[in-house]
Amino acid sequence: MNLATFFQNYGLIILLIVLLAFMFWSSRRRTQKQKLEQEQRARQTVPGAEVLLQGGLYGTIVSYDPDNLDQPAIVELAPGVDIKVHSGAILRIVNPTENVVTEDDYLDGEADADDSSLSDPVDPDAESGSKPQA
Repeated sequence: MNLATFFQNYGLIILLIVLLAFMFWSSRRRTQKQKLEQEQRARQTVPGAEVLLQGGLYGTIVSYDPDNLDQPAIVELAPGVDIKVHSGAILRIVNPTENVVTEDDYLDGEADADDSSLSDPVDPDAESGSKPQA
């Protein structure tokens, strides 16, 4: 029996076995990767973390129990607006940027701007760009 007749008789079976082995290896690798991502997300999911929910809403976690995933997580969407969501509805943790402006910082900035506008008189001729001619 030569090589050509061997592959004619058993080539399809060998190809099927190779494909099944590749599918098994690929699925195990994908499962391990998803498990690592889930563990990483569980470590990052703490009260105070900003999250993106599956519905596209952004919020801040108020309470979350990583040990009991059947317990709903409480997410604050806006100050005073808390909702209960299934813990699986948390799509990902949003990393805060360096220049995040909180509501308190914004209000303080507005108050400072109002105070400075009252203390500095404005010259109407300087705004219009006209200069008095002599």
